[in-house]
Amino acid sequence: MQITLYQQLEQKFRTAFNSLGIDASIPIVLQESSKPEFGDYQVNGAMAAAKTLKMNPRELAQKIIDSVDLGGIADKLEIAGPGFINITLNNQYLSILLADNILMVKDDREHTIVVDYSAPNLAKEMHVGHLRSTVIGDALVRIYEFLGNKVIRRNHVGDWGTQFGMLTAYLFELNQQDNASIELHDLEEFYRKSKVRFDEDADFANRAREFVVRLQSGDEQVLALWQQFVETSLGHCQEVCDRLGTKLTRADAVGESSYNDLLAPMVLRLMNSGIAIDSEGAKCVFLTPEELGSKDETPFIIQKKDGGYLYATTDIAAVYDRVNNLGADRLVYVIDARQSLHLKQLFVVSKKAGIAPQKTKMEHSAFGTMMGEDGKPFKTRSGGTVKLIDLINEAIERAETMIRERNPEWAEEDVVTLAKVLGVASMKYADLSKNRLSDYIFSFDKMLAFDGNTAPYLLYAYTRINSIFNKAGLKREDYLGATIVINEFDEHRLAVHIAKFAEKLHQTAKENYPHYLCGYIYELAGLFMKFYESCPILRSDVRDDAKHNRLALTALAGETLKLSLDLLGIPVVERM
Repeated sequence: MQITLYQQLEQKFRTAFNSLGIDASIPIVLQESSKPEFGDYQVNGAMAAAKTLKMNPRELAQKIIDSVDLGGIADKLEIAGPGFINITLNNQYLSILLADNILMVKDDREHTIVVDYSAPNLAKEMHVGHLRSTVIGDALVRIYEFLGNKVIRRNHVGDWGTQFGMLTAYLFELNQQDNASIELHDLEEFYRKSKVRFDEDADFANRAREFVVRLQSGDEQVLALWQQFVETSLGHCQEVCDRLGTKLTRADAVGESSYNDLLAPMVLRLMNSGIAIDSEGAKCVFLTPEELGSKDETPFIIQKKDGGYLYATTDIAAVYDRVNNLGADRLVYVIDARQSLHLKQLFVVSKKAGIAPQKTKMEHSAFGTMMGEDGKPFKTRSGGTVKLIDLINEAIERAETMIRERNPEWAEEDVVTLAKVLGVASMKYADLSKNRLSDYIFSFDKMLAFDGNTAPYLLYAYTRINSIFNKAGLKREDYLGATIVINEFDEHRLAVHIAKFAEKLHQTAKENYPHYLCGYIYELAGLFMKFYESCPILRSDVRDDAKHNRLALTALAGETLKLSLDLLGIPVVERM
């Protein structure tokens, strides 16, 4: 693993702390300086240490400065406020760092990570509620892979259970069970009508439950119809995933039905170990507040009293498969925050039963709700659920309109081509740039704007970088890896920010927050524009050596922007 700039500084200061007898449990808080004119990083550790040692914080900060050996990394260390230490990096050190394949970063060791994301229920179209899981999950997959991990994608589709019992029972009732040309929109209509029947007609509800049993027991006729539903639905899901530019494939869609043979053994295992008990005919796990980390008496039901299995049973079986058959040591679930209790229970039960080893990392990367501009959950004007494919199409249509207005001289083919990229990129980036835990307002106007933290702004910044090389008749890639001599303040600021790429990527992967990377490249674009304004590149009075250095720095900024966007699932464009 390439040691990051952050890690180098942290190690140097830890050595200094140790030499002064400062307890190793006292953290070194190393953060980016809020005011660049005062330095590039700030160390906050002297105040906590001073309290323990009963010393004046500024005096201790000075002792730390006198003791730390940064070996040419920094030009200047200054005490600020009640005991902060500001660090200004050395330009020559930055030059060496930037020439050393700065963007090729890896994890300390390879992990096998299973990412559970997207996860639509079949027999219905994907809707806006699937957008966040799909794009956040896909960004995390790309980042984990780039860092050198083995990543297994799992689109855990709902293809089993009561809904399919309702649907097949209703189709049998209508004598359409042999119809081989059922389209998905018909299935949705069938589903809505069957749900009404299920809720209002007790006899139909019982028949639907019988059909679930027939399905799970392998009834050939019911199974054949179910397979048709699954294939039709998966075809639609794949179309949406492809339109969104995700890495999900049909092979990644592993339905609940795939774990059917594991369900009974999992229940038996939990019962035999005493982790699950019989409760009024159902088989349940009751967890203590200490085990859950919160007080909640909701049981984790793994089998209903009629013998039927639930999501909990399937999820336990999936954990078993992912850990024991796929060899995963990290499981990441990109699932709605409302499933928090269910996943917390799943994680505790899986480890308590030894289905997943204690060392296995099991993480819920929860996300909030996408809201309409009225501040309510996103709906159609009539109050219905918005289909995801319709949202994608509208984003592309709006992007086409905007491009035509900005570039009336463009050929229609060029407008359409860019709109397909820009519309989808704007949707995805608008989501990824928000803290995933927060609800956010979905606005076409804001996400397609050319100012602010948006995909159009960043893609435009990339085209601006390319235009510099095009204007000079040069190739950007020829300047990658070239030595960069840094002299000016804005050159320094841009170089420092590029040097922070590795730590920002590791932080994003560790905490599963894509908005960290989005914030990084938004700041990168802003710093580049300041550099471009204050440090002329192609002007006739610029010396050849300065021109070369600035072109090399520009090329590296462009490559960093391109790579970061790619890791978010957003392709760059050559002109806008």
